[in-house]
Amino acid sequence: MIRAQNLTKIYGRFIATENVSFQIAKGQIVCFLGPNGAGKSTTMKMLTGFLAPTSGAAFIAGFDMSKDRVEGAKRLGYLPENGPLYPDMTPESLLEFFAGLRKIPANARHDRIDAVVELCDLKSIYRRPIGRLSKGYRQRVGMAQALLHDPDVVILDEPTAGLDPNQIQHVRDAIKRIGKTKTVLLSTHILQEVRAVASKVVFISDGRVVFDGDVNEFGKTTDDFDIKFRELTKNRINRYLS
Repeated sequence: MIRAQNLTKIYGRFIATENVSFQIAKGQIVCFLGPNGAGKSTTMKMLTGFLAPTSGAAFIAGFDMSKDRVEGAKRLGYLPENGPLYPDMTPESLLEFFAGLRKIPANARHDRIDAVVELCDLKSIYRRPIGRLSKGYRQRVGMAQALLHDPDVVILDEPTAGLDPNQIQHVRDAIKRIGKTKTVLLSTHILQEVRAVASKVVFISDGRVVFDGDVNEFGKTTDDFDIKFRELTKNRINRYLS
């Protein structure tokens, strides 16, 4: 459902990512892990078609996002780190607005909105201004917007960044519910996210994939994860073209 094929992005002499390749099968929840500045967001933007790679290709549900972005986007829900929310709107008006933009048929909008409100647990704040919601609720509103058109693939960039422990748990619970019917790629640098939600880990460091495997291969305890993280990030490389 998600395939990165030798994705490389170069800005001037700086190599943001280099030959990033991995595949994610239908129904998996995968953590895209790595330190800050490793190239996670750049890779996600290429996967979603928001950023053109210097070389390589990205595929969503079999569609090449450089050539068939419109078709791929129909099957993709994407929540960037700072999602597209309007503080003066309520979740109700925002979802109605995006349902129109997504051209969801009028006779199906009510059911789709009800479904994502239930999935993301938004009933209690449904008619409150988004600007007055906690960051955790805003993240869930963003997730609901990304799921509105019932995509097969969901890509989430740092969805728990800056949240308190209670908010993190609520967002994790929403991700688990989403993962029951969707393929999910979750970007994070927070190790606790891995065992909490994922079955597979793709680890990127200095713009390159340095681990791609089952979560149990990555580690079985938090201490194991800490050790593995340090091991995979200890050898820095020159990311500039000669």
